[in-house]
Amino acid sequence: QVKLVESGGAWVQPGDSLRLSCSASGPRASGFWSMAWYRQAPGKERELVARLVTNGDKNYADFVKGRFTISRDNPRTRNNVALQMNNLKPEDTAVYYCHASAQHGNYWGQGTQVTVSS
Repeated sequence: QVKLVESGGAWVQPGDSLRLSCSASGPRASGFWSMAWYRQAPGKERELVARLVTNGDKNYADFVKGRFTISRDNPRTRNNVALQMNNLKPEDTAVYYCHASAQHGNYWGQGTQVTVSS
């Protein structure tokens, strides 16, 4: 019904910036209540990084405030979301997942690997 595809993951050095993108497709890829980014590091639980609500509200985890910004790649539609990550730290290393929430369900992307290492 809904397919989420992330892109932009890479290996970067501490202090670098990276932009992740996520686009939703499928017959029900609209009307999302929110779109968000989660991440999961090895041996750890998946955690919320940032959420963009359909009314424009944005929520961030404390560990990314001031460094990461969630937005839309295409502000004309609501089936995409981007995450601008600045001043990356080694502890930001994780698989980053796109998530979309709607009345008809919750959806996850396959994830994109971000590695921060010197």
